Amino acid sequence: MLEFAGFLPVLLLVGLAAIQLGLVGFAANQAGTGARAGARVASQAEGGDGVAAARAAMTDGLDATVTPGGGGDTTTYTVAVHVPTLLPFVGNGWTVTRSATMPNDDTGEVALP
Repeated sequence: MLEFAGFLPVLLLVGLAAIQLGLVGFAANQAGTGARAGARVASQAEGGDGVAAARAAMTDGLDATVTPGGGGDTTTYTVAVHVPTLLPFVGNGWTVTRSATMPNDDTGEVALP
């Protein structure tokens, strides 16, 4: 019993670190999804709102910054997601950034089968 009581804080710390690592992976996944959705919508010939599409593709409640960019033949969107922290001694957390670049649609060409 005494050995378990001594090992319990280490076991809890390892469990919280594993959950924190999962949160980092989740934030990276959401940032990539938002960047791809924003770039895809903005690169279409209709020129939709890529920022709104990027935010809609991500889970609600995330602290995310969506930045449109690119020009010419491509559209690039960059999404930065702030990772929430579970462990109090790791600081204010991290920010995960992902970018996606999509080619712009050509409106004057007709696709042949």
